[in-house]
Amino acid sequence: MSRKSGRNTDGTFAPGNPGKPKGARHKATRAVLALLDGEAEALSRQAVTMALDGDATGLRLCLERIAPPRKDAPVPFALPPMQSARDAAQAARAVLAAVAEGELTPTEGAHVMGLVETYRRTLETTELEARVAALEGGGNGA
Repeated sequence: MSRKSGRNTDGTFAPGNPGKPKGARHKATRAVLALLDGEAEALSRQAVTMALDGDATGLRLCLERIAPPRKDAPVPFALPPMQSARDAAQAARAVLAAVAEGELTPTEGAHVMGLVETYRRTLETTELEARVAALEGGGNGA
């Protein structure tokens, strides 16, 4: 381990060295931010002017700020109700059918399946807790 850098010989942080503090910025980033400090309004106005003059880059920059690209969107499709962990199989079947029919993309289907699985585990845990409580309650009265 190098005492000076606080890292092991393989480059990983040594025990007790958490690395940079949370929120710390690289010196180049700090320098750029210092240069731009107080210029945001003028730069924004210039981008708008360029966009209005037909500059494609200025237009794209302005539009990306007005309506940024969507990272997520609702996925409307019919999912059977899940009242028990067993119902998850029907829900999974519906998701697979929707993907097969092109109603959902494979990525959307995978995300919905993740939600179905999480909900199934929640239902299963709730059912198990109810069974344990019933067994414990039934054993105390005998």
